[in-house]
Amino acid sequence: MNTVENRYFAVAPEVREALESGVAVVALESTIITHGFPYPANLECAREAERVVREEGAAPATVGVVDGVLTVGLTAEQIERFASAGDIPKASRRDLPLLAARGRDGGTTVAATMVAAARAGIDVFATGGIGGVHRGAERTFDISADLAELARTDVTVVCAGAKSVLDLGLTLEYLETAGVPVVGYGTDEFPAFYTRSSGHRVPARVDTPQEAASAISAKRALGLAGGIVVANPIPEEHAPDEALISVAIESALAQAAREGIEGAAATPFLLERIHAITGGASEVANKQLVYANARLAARIAMALLA
Repeated sequence: MNTVENRYFAVAPEVREALESGVAVVALESTIITHGFPYPANLECAREAERVVREEGAAPATVGVVDGVLTVGLTAEQIERFASAGDIPKASRRDLPLLAARGRDGGTTVAATMVAAARAGIDVFATGGIGGVHRGAERTFDISADLAELARTDVTVVCAGAKSVLDLGLTLEYLETAGVPVVGYGTDEFPAFYTRSSGHRVPARVDTPQEAASAISAKRALGLAGGIVVANPIPEEHAPDEALISVAIESALAQAAREGIEGAAATPFLLERIHAITGGASEVANKQLVYANARLAARIAMALLA
């Protein structure tokens, strides 16, 4: 562990001990808790993701901003607080200084979680889906900060692709331009979050955690900045009907357009509408893909230490 803690950045004792002892550690984000699911489903998801990481022999490190402190390794009490509060804002890279200065809480996005993980010396991070290029970005320029973070921060992100409400083709184009390796885990096709297929091929494929770890090690040996996206399709037995998801997405997008919902508010709104339209099927799928990504991330983190 080679980080310096201060009044704005802290690593929990369990996580610090794991890093200093050479135990594999997996970072987990807290926006899933604050914005991903309603209470108490969000609390259930956060606890289960941590349990899955531990089951694989690694240590979980859920990241969040607590009273202005970017914290790596939320306690059980802090996770429950984040799950039940209902008014904790999203925290991306741009938000961290203001939240710190004001002593506020924040649920960390992919970008902010990568910042914290890199500073703590954590190599692998599991999430649901990364942000990306929004549909209509040629008009709105709405592109997630997650993509810029992947281009500069050396953390591997295990995800079920990008959220399916986005423009997946343009998201892959952006990542290519930014020099971010994207590999499919056991697939030649970029997964579409809720579903296993998107119609877009991935540039490369790995089939074992060891192969993924070798790619991470090779990138570092070459001195290349930035992260790697490991795109892990939702387990087949938990994937909802593609036609149902497609109809729900189009309906949610149309409603968002009618109501003028854009920017940071768009994704939470769309996910909530898709949940309602699918009768909860999307929520079940979302949980299962998070758990699958946490398990794979733990295995990759273990392989990096082998």
